[in-house]
Amino acid sequence: MTVLIDPPNWPGPRGLLWSHLVSDSSLDELHAFAVRLGVPERAFDRDHYDVPETVHSRAVAMGAEPVTSRELLARLIAAGLRRRKRR
Repeated sequence: MTVLIDPPNWPGPRGLLWSHLVSDSSLDELHAFAVRLGVPERAFDRDHYDVPETVHSRAVAMGAEPVTSRELLARLIAAGLRRRKRR
């Protein structure tokens, strides 16, 4: 079981920086972690949750592994859980 989170580097709503929260095991694991973290379902986007910088340290304290954005994407792809946008 590994939930991953990248640094809050992505500009988003409310003037905050945002991170991506993913699992390299299963979407069920990811959804369960997000519920425990208090992240709303609407924050889920295909294969990840967008979480604000205000949540990053709590996610890490709860067991999310901090990784670079590049490593997060590589591990998501390697797990077969990457879901790209349809064109």
